[in-house]
Amino acid sequence: MNVALWAIAGLLAAVFLVIGGIKLTRPKEKLLANGMEALEPLPPGLIKFIGAAEVLAAFGLILPGLLDIAPVLVPLAAVGLLVIMVGAVVTHALRREVGPVLRNLVLVALLVLVVWGRFGPYAF
Repeated sequence: MNVALWAIAGLLAAVFLVIGGIKLTRPKEKLLANGMEALEPLPPGLIKFIGAAEVLAAFGLILPGLLDIAPVLVPLAAVGLLVIMVGAVVTHALRREVGPVLRNLVLVALLVLVVWGRFGPYAF
């Protein structure tokens, strides 16, 4: 199970590094034009903040466990991403966007697994 948790954390880290990096580096108008219409009501500063949080949490899913420095940060990073993803699920649900809701629920389930495993029986 430890190997599975590492693999899931690695996959999640890659996903959030890319998604957060896109939010950090592209202007709001380009994000909206590229299919991220759910970000439309958010101010640009909040979008950048969410992107930065996603990038930092991506590193937090891997580096503390890999370096054995404050490994409790791994499940805490997953909890932070859970907060963001619950907001994303609610936002997409209010917009009646079924596909994004389902994709985000998959990410939520994987994050819950990491939180459970790293806070619980498979802690570092």
